[in-house]
Amino acid sequence: MKQIKAQMAGIVVQLLVKPGDAVNEGMEVLILESMKMQIPVPSDNSGKVSKIHVSKDDFINEGDTILTLE
Repeated sequence: MKQIKAQMAGIVVQLLVKPGDAVNEGMEVLILESMKMQIPVPSDNSGKVSKIHVSKDDFINEGDTILTLE
C-alpha cells in the first residue's frame, strides 16, 4: 500500500480519481485551492486507488493522507 500525501495545506476543490481507478506516477489526482490559486496535485506513485481519504470542500494540511494506492 502506498499513500499519497498533501504537499501543502488547502481546500479540496475537485477529486480527479475514484476508487478502482488506475493511477500513474505524475498523474493529477485532485485540485487543491491554496491562497486563491488552484493547484493540481500529482501522484508520486503508480497503482490502483483503494481508498480516498478526503472529500470535496475538505480543508487538508500539509502531510495529510489524500489517498491510498494498492
